[in-house]
Amino acid sequence: MSDPVIAAASLVVVLLATPMVMAAARRTDIVDRPGPLKPQSSAVPYLGGVAVFLGLSVGAAAGRPSVLLPLALALVLGVADDRFDLAAAPRLAGQLAIGLAVAATSPVHLPGVIGTLLVVVVAVLAVNGVNLIDGLDLLAAGVCLVGAAGLTAVVHGSGRQLGVALVAALVGFLVYNRPPARIYLGDGGSYLLGTAIAVLVADAWAPGLPLRIGLAALARVAVPVAGVAFAVVRRARSGRPLLEGDRGHPYDRLVARGWPRPAASLAYVAVQAGLVAAAVAVARSSTTAVAVAVDAAGAIVLVALAASTGAFRSPQEADP
Repeated sequence: MSDPVIAAASLVVVLLATPMVMAAARRTDIVDRPGPLKPQSSAVPYLGGVAVFLGLSVGAAAGRPSVLLPLALALVLGVADDRFDLAAAPRLAGQLAIGLAVAATSPVHLPGVIGTLLVVVVAVLAVNGVNLIDGLDLLAAGVCLVGAAGLTAVVHGSGRQLGVALVAALVGFLVYNRPPARIYLGDGGSYLLGTAIAVLVADAWAPGLPLRIGLAALARVAVPVAGVAFAVVRRARSGRPLLEGDRGHPYDRLVARGWPRPAASLAYVAVQAGLVAAAVAVARSSTTAVAVAVDAAGAIVLVALAASTGAFRSPQEADP
């Protein structure tokens, strides 16, 4: 199946499925209600991840059906979390199982335990990273769309087919998730996107591909993974439990300073787009050293931007 056919099919599937998923979420009461950590003014249906999964299935079926296993595990775990608010231990156990499933279905440069461990770590970080940036309309889906587009530009074969399907599915989802959002990804969707991104990163580490491509792929997950690191530092400094939510993320800080929520989301997308553009250029260069330098520079830029918003302070601390 050609890339244009996969993209068209994934887009149509998501556009048609999302209204039905919205209705199902309301009937089953899987909705996000306003609260201290919820900025919306009314209840919004979850389960957007179900529609995205259906779109992703087109690319998986056309290329490597085995990746449906980690994608389905991520969706099921996330929807269970949406519905039952799972405790930290079963969430982490489920995420480790997802990482192992990604490793089992994706070839990597490093064989055996080291390669498996590396993929599991990336998968767990990506799943939690996307979940943490899923706090504003358009934000997580927009960042993942840009990251997936960058990864699709450098991977081939079944990985490329999955990437094409992911980009098209997110375009369709954003029709309903753009501000003001009519549906959210939910944990099911954010876990799914993090897992799909991890699969694409693992494909960039496949045997036969230059190491610089695998290193450059890390820049495509930089924004969500940085969100995990910033949250850990912020919560540790303020003495809060590491797994307890807060409204101190960089995008929350921007909104608190008067930025419109869509502008804060687009700022994240723009930063991700800059990192992806640099990574694509590096993947087409001839040296591994350049890839390492770009990854390091990207990390420094992200830390500087986060510090400028006050993201390492607790939400109760006022801006200077």
